[in-house]
Amino acid sequence: MHRAVSVSCLLLFAGFVCLMNGQQPPRSTVFEGARLIVGDGTVIEDSAFVMEGTQFSRAGRRGQIQIPAGAVRVDLSGKTVIPTKVDVHGHIGYQHDFDGTMAKEYFTRENLIDHLERMAYYGVGGVVGIADLVDRSDLRGGRTNWGNAPIRVRDEMPSGAALFLTAGPGIAWPGSGAQGHPSRADVPYPVTTVAEARAAVQDNALMKPAFIKIWVDDRGGQTKKLTPEIYLAVIEEAHRLNLPVAAHNVTLADARILMRAGVEGWVHLPVRNGEVPDDELLSIIRERIAKKDRPNMWFHPNVGSSAFTREDWNDPLLRETVPPEQIQEHWGAQLAAATPESVARARANLKQLGATNALKLRAAGMKIVLGSDTGQTRFFIGWMGQLEFENWVWMGLTPMEAIVAATRDSAEAVHLNTGLIAPGKNADFTVLDANPLDNIANSRRISRVFLRGREVDRAALRAKWQARWPRGRR
Repeated sequence: MHRAVSVSCLLLFAGFVCLMNGQQPPRSTVFEGARLIVGDGTVIEDSAFVMEGTQFSRAGRRGQIQIPAGAVRVDLSGKTVIPTKVDVHGHIGYQHDFDGTMAKEYFTRENLIDHLERMAYYGVGGVVGIADLVDRSDLRGGRTNWGNAPIRVRDEMPSGAALFLTAGPGIAWPGSGAQGHPSRADVPYPVTTVAEARAAVQDNALMKPAFIKIWVDDRGGQTKKLTPEIYLAVIEEAHRLNLPVAAHNVTLADARILMRAGVEGWVHLPVRNGEVPDDELLSIIRERIAKKDRPNMWFHPNVGSSAFTREDWNDPLLRETVPPEQIQEHWGAQLAAATPESVARARANLKQLGATNALKLRAAGMKIVLGSDTGQTRFFIGWMGQLEFENWVWMGLTPMEAIVAATRDSAEAVHLNTGLIAPGKNADFTVLDANPLDNIANSRRISRVFLRGREVDRAALRAKWQARWPRGRR
């Protein structure tokens, strides 16, 4: 019976019944006619690219590449294709997206997969979870017994969902780590000594994390923060175990120490709250690159939502995935206060931030990557990454530079085999109805999404989510 279904799938609609039903895709499929934005800064007009199994095998101009015998042909004339994006800073798993509530009890395999499906709906092919709820040492000889949902989902790679990597719980001074909701406040390893710091890294390493996350933030003077002695011990131990480190820090003084110590990534800007990168910090970046001393450094700006209009927040992409009550509850006051003047000021502030901070770091050699903080209360899953991505253009990147940063560079930062439409890469791509090089907001106009060679059934996902919305609001 399985063989009969597979044969009928190949005969019907050139193999797409199989793809939409989540069955094994045809061995070879060639997509023709689209404008292909490869992910490395190049564009191929009237393109053709071949998907064999779960990966791309070739890409080029239509009529100029070899097509495998028997390949299914799909016409994408008039469309634009981009690689799927990668979000290196997610807080998914804690939230019931249909009502906005959060709790540790929600952090299950099923809920985590649901959130990864939401990311896929938005054209995201990979996500790194930070401050994930996973069993860890309590550093007192016991365990938290929080289960292993992040590890299971990472290793299962569920079909139709973004690939998932976990950074585990992360490491912070007690109370200074994950914020935003009480369900997350006690998740990081709570360290106050060098010995605890090393023990936390060793325990975190058993999870095979994407990186070791540290928070170096006193939360505006409300808590203590990791001291240099402690966070340098974390970095040394992590690097001894061949694990990269990603830091959340605020001050220029800490940024200099962290940069000298070889930290690879920053979630948020390395320097914030009115301080800016100085010549000393920029010279450390350049020196590391010149010496090939952990030269692949990255950060994500995570610059907010005030540059968007009420019309942006009425976009179908958002309204298809989030109930209107939640949009009103969490963003209604801000949207009511939004005026053309306030939006113009926000965009001017983004341009200033780019000139004095983010783009200076980029010019020194750091890579901008996509990180949205998505999944905590008002930071709607998928949508916040979309806004962050568009913000970069207001900040000073070109649309092409933004696409490269969110696809290839983000994937490379966390070692995922995606982010490029090139031979050997996962067949992860988004089909758009309009050209994002003309207007970055056209990246919202998603027609289809493919992950690892299969089309994501966006209509079924939309129906599943909206069935949970309050009656009368679907």
